[in-house]
Amino acid sequence: MDVGGWLRRLGLEQYEAVFRDNEVDDTVLPNLTAEDLKELGVGFVGHRRKLLDAVAALRAEAGAPAPLSDAPPESRKAAKDTAERRQVTVMFSDLVGSTSLSARMDPEDLREVISAYQTCVADTVRRFGGFVAKYMGDGVLIYFGYPQAHEDDAERAVRAGLEAIAAVRALKFSVPLQARVGIATGLVVVGDLIGSGEAQERGIMRNPQSCRAPTSHG
Repeated sequence: MDVGGWLRRLGLEQYEAVFRDNEVDDTVLPNLTAEDLKELGVGFVGHRRKLLDAVAALRAEAGAPAPLSDAPPESRKAAKDTAERRQVTVMFSDLVGSTSLSARMDPEDLREVISAYQTCVADTVRRFGGFVAKYMGDGVLIYFGYPQAHEDDAERAVRAGLEAIAAVRALKFSVPLQARVGIATGLVVVGDLIGSGEAQERGIMRNPQSCRAPTSHG
């Protein structure tokens, strides 16, 4: 695994040198803690959260089968069989008016706002069993039902969405903040999608006929 590439995909390439200087390789990466990140000089809470969520995703994938290209023929079938159907609820949250904020605010101030917003949403959805899959600009992609499933994942997602909207609104900044949330639920296929080795991807593929249309609140 290319740790530098992993950091670049997270948009945190500024830490590539310090990770390299401290010999943080693919064997160390899944075991990093918040204290380790502080020692590495990751000062922003939002950056630590992004890294810890990505590390958690690595741990969740630790039990994935060996890369197909290196596996013997009899194990390749077993690897393919790891894909499974399950009910998953997907939630996406983004910051309302972030484009206008970027035009009005200093970049460092805007980064602080977005970092606080993302941390707020992530902390809220985790209390309901949500899994932060990815940060995309000012957006947060969350899964309910993956990697751990609950009978009431759809209800958890709705409750988490409402709580996140209220929590973001309560953040104290020079400008009022508001979050927008979309939710969709349905049957998906979870497993290895494409590639092999470091290029192998593990993800969720939805059944377009089973997912309900996203609902949003703001």
